[in-house]
Order: sequence, then structure tokens, then C-alpha cells
Amino acid sequence: MNALESTSTRPYLIRALYDWCTDNGLTPYVAVLVDDTVQVPREYVKNGEIVLNISFDATSSLKLGNDFIEFKARFAGTARDIMVPVNRVIAIYARENGQGMAFPVPVPGGAAQEPAGKSPLSSVPAAGGGDEDGKVVQLVNPENGEGTPEGEPPRPPSGPRPALKRVK
Repeated sequence: MNALESTSTRPYLIRALYDWCTDNGLTPYVAVLVDDTVQVPREYVKNGEIVLNISFDATSSLKLGNDFIEFKARFAGTARDIMVPVNRVIAIYARENGQGMAFPVPVPGGAAQEPAGKSPLSSVPAAGGGDEDGKVVQLVNPENGEGTPEGEPPRPPSGPRPALKRVK
């Protein structure tokens, strides 16, 4: 089996980072590029993207599958069914320190490109070639380049969004 025939690594990396966040007491967030295939409350979509809290406390019936992320969540007190195709997830990260991973932006035809408009991930360079998981980017805390120092509790982010660092 060659790389073109294998399944995407994206759902496996999402599950791994979700587990890492929950094991470390962090809140996992996913950034999603919204289109007609994404079932989310449209009133919360900004610049074609939505950020969702997928923590145990914020969701019900969470399923991190190979094709879809599905769960129920409350938005302004109203329960909503959420369904996100895994290929529309552009990042998963911890709210408290910004550490996580960004993925190439999905587009028709399999090539990756930067999203239009102002995006928290618009500084991610486009991945070349037709492999949707060709390159992975790691989110890091811009203040110290990594996570918080040992012994210091994580601080909620303030100011600019986390910076991106390419992991090869």
C-alpha cells in the first residue's frame, strides 16, 4: 500500500490530540472551515470558520470517527446536533495554552491552499502537491515559543491568537 492508497492521518491525529488535551486537564477546541457539508449553527460562523469546544463538559454523545466528528452541544441554551466532516477540521488545540496542530486547508481537487480573508490560521503556508496531509503545523504559545514553564499554571490566552510553528 502506498501513501496515495492509505487512509488520511487527520482523524487519528485529532483523536490523539483530543486524548492529550483531556489527559492533561486542557480544553480541546477544533477550528473548522465551514461549507455546506458542515452541520453547525450558522449564526456562530465568522469568516467561513467556527471554533468548537469539544471537551467532555461541553458535548454530549461525542464521536470522533474517521469521517465525521459528531456530538450534541448547547448554543445559547439550545441543544444542537453538530456534524463536522474530518476533512473540514483545520486545527485542534488546547484553549489554555494554544498547543495543538493545524492541518492543510481542504479544497476541491485535493490540493491545499490558504483560506480567504482574515483567518487565525491564515499564516499557515500552503502545502504543495495533492496529499491533503502532506505537512502538519504545530500551534505554540507565542509568548515563550512553547507551553507554559514547569510549575506555572496555564493562563487563558489574551491578545493575539497562538502562533504557528511548522513541524517536519
